[in-house]
Amino acid sequence: MKTKKQNKNQEQVLEESLRPKIMAQFLGQDKIKQKLDIFIKAAKKRKETLDHMLLYGPPGLGKTTLAHLIARDLGVNIRITSGPAMERSGDLASILTNLEEGDVLFIDEIHRLNKPVEESLYPAMEDFCLDIILGKGPSARTVRLELPKFTIIAATTRAGLLSSPMRDRFGAIFRMEFYREKDLAKILKRSAKVLKVPIKDDICFQLAKRARGTPRVANRILKRIRDFAQIKGEGVIDAQILEEALRVLEIDELGLDKMDRDFLTALCLDHRGGPVGIETLAVTISEDISTLEDVIEPYLIKKGLLKRTRKGRVAVPRAFKHLNIPVPKNYQASLF
Repeated sequence: MKTKKQNKNQEQVLEESLRPKIMAQFLGQDKIKQKLDIFIKAAKKRKETLDHMLLYGPPGLGKTTLAHLIARDLGVNIRITSGPAMERSGDLASILTNLEEGDVLFIDEIHRLNKPVEESLYPAMEDFCLDIILGKGPSARTVRLELPKFTIIAATTRAGLLSSPMRDRFGAIFRMEFYREKDLAKILKRSAKVLKVPIKDDICFQLAKRARGTPRVANRILKRIRDFAQIKGEGVIDAQILEEALRVLEIDELGLDKMDRDFLTALCLDHRGGPVGIETLAVTISEDISTLEDVIEPYLIKKGLLKRTRKGRVAVPRAFKHLNIPVPKNYQASLF
C-alpha cells in the first residue's frame, strides 16, 4: 500500500511534468518573453551575469517556471529558496557562499524577508560581497566576503510590500499578466497530452474560460476532470463529462468557485452591494483578508463584478445578475 509520502512525491512529479522545459513551450506573457530574449542574449554576448530581476503578479502565473527557464537559457544552475525560509542573516550567507559564478538564486515571496536579512542582501546584490560580524560587544569586527557574481530572480504576489531600497536594486521588473483564453487553451492541450488524456479543442476552450486566467488553475481543473473521465467515462473528456465535473466541482460559466460566490453573495445580499470594508467581508464569510485580496478579488475585478472604492468594496450590477439577486432600490446611491 502506498504511503502518503509516496503519493505526495507522485503528485509533485506530475506537477513538474506539466511545466514547460524550454522557453518556446512557455505560452503567454509575450511582452516579457520578448524583453527577456534580448536581455539574456546581450548578457551572454558580453559574458556578464544577468541583472537582478523581479517578477510580480497573482499566484499561479508561472513566476517560478520562468525563473527555471531563464537559468536554462543562461546555461547556469539555479538555487531555490523563499523569503520565510531565510530567518537569519546566517541562512542567507550559507546560500550565497555556495553559489558559483553566474548562478541564479530564485527567492520566492521576497516581500516576506526579515529586515536584517533584507539589509544583508543589499551589498550582495550591489557589490557581490557579504558583510559578516564576528564577535560581540566592543571586540566585534566586520569581515567582508567576496562572492561570485550571480543573478537574483525574485518573485512576489505583493509588490507593494517591498521596500523602496529593495525594489530599486532590481535591474528589471516584470508584471505577470493574467493569461488570454487562447493561450490557456493551448496550455491545456499540451497538459492533456502529457497526462495522456484525449480532449478536443473546443473542450479546451470551455475549460480555458473557467481557469481564472491562470495556468495553475487550468491544470488543476484538468487533473480533476481527468478523474471524472476515468471513473464515469471511458477516459475521454467530452462535453457530458465536462458538464458533470464542473457541476460537482461547483465551478460556473465565469470560472467562479464556491468561495467567489460566497464573497459576492455576502456583498450583494448581506451588505446590499456595498460599499463595505474588506475586514467586514472577511468576518462575514470566515476567510482570511489576504486570501480575499490576493486570490479572490483580482479575478472578480478582472471579470467586472467588483470595484474597490475609497469607501470599500462595491458590487457592480453584473454581479447581482450573475447571482440572480435583485438590485436594492438604493443601490445606485451607495456607489458615490
